[in-house]
Amino acid sequence: MQAEAAKATTPTDAGWKPKHVLWKRMLVRYELYLMLMIPVIWYILFKYVPMYGITIAFKDFSATKGILGSPWIGLKHFERFFSSVYFWDLLWNTISLSLFQLLVGFPIPILLALLVNEIRSRWLQKLLQNTTYIPHFLSIIVLVGMLNIFLDPDTGKLNQILTMLGIDSINFMKKAEWFQTIFVTSGIWQHMGWGSIIYLAALSGIDPTLYEAAKIDGATRFKRVLHVSIPGIMPTVIILFILQIGQLMDVGFEKALLMQNPLNAAKSDILPTFVYKNGIQGGQFSYTAAAGLFNAVIDFTLLLLVNWYARKKTDSSLW
Repeated sequence: MQAEAAKATTPTDAGWKPKHVLWKRMLVRYELYLMLMIPVIWYILFKYVPMYGITIAFKDFSATKGILGSPWIGLKHFERFFSSVYFWDLLWNTISLSLFQLLVGFPIPILLALLVNEIRSRWLQKLLQNTTYIPHFLSIIVLVGMLNIFLDPDTGKLNQILTMLGIDSINFMKKAEWFQTIFVTSGIWQHMGWGSIIYLAALSGIDPTLYEAAKIDGATRFKRVLHVSIPGIMPTVIILFILQIGQLMDVGFEKALLMQNPLNAAKSDILPTFVYKNGIQGGQFSYTAAAGLFNAVIDFTLLLLVNWYARKKTDSSLW
């Protein structure tokens, strides 16, 4: 009888369902789930509900008629955008800037975290961390203002140094060929310290006995970094790389717009600035919605492909 009773209460019983266990755990920890509801509601209201507005890319939108009342015209705006004379220039400027930012900017926080982790002096470690964290809290407007001051052809410190070396001053902010370099390097300077925090957290989670074993085996400090530290944070690196790929085309139009001027527009005019100038300022809402949707589709497609490849080749992926 006891065996039959025990058998009846086993998880394999037909009346036992995993969802019942989940509901019980949610009731026990209901305070945490109530706190979770705040960001969930925020995302639903401000991220998912507005996605209905994507439909204006397929309509001839009129503010007086609204989204529902505007006539449906299909892919007309996409055809107009793809056949425009500036399409390939916009696409190339956006992709080249995004790849430049990814290839140069993504490894820097990793290298900084490894450097900070290897510093044995606590005060020097804290000094380096604080020095690299501070620029993150500067606003984009302040940062671009600093660039205009430091790179001024007459009074900028960099040009003063060039003049002392016998080199003619360069108007960096108005040279199209310098736009991407200034954009990316200033972004690295501003965000590398903040971006290194998660890698430092991952490094702190590596088992210290692995370092001790490598040291006993005669591994130098460089080899310990190469064979212990880097493999230890590699899952974190892969996840953050996938997330970075997911927003590859979103390079931040605020900074690009503030740095843009008629002389560097050949390189600084990217898809996000095009959408802002023609959509918000020009009132071509449906047309720029089509351009913005095209931009988002590229990001989403790249995210799926890179996540699939990471899952196939490694044990780390978003899903």
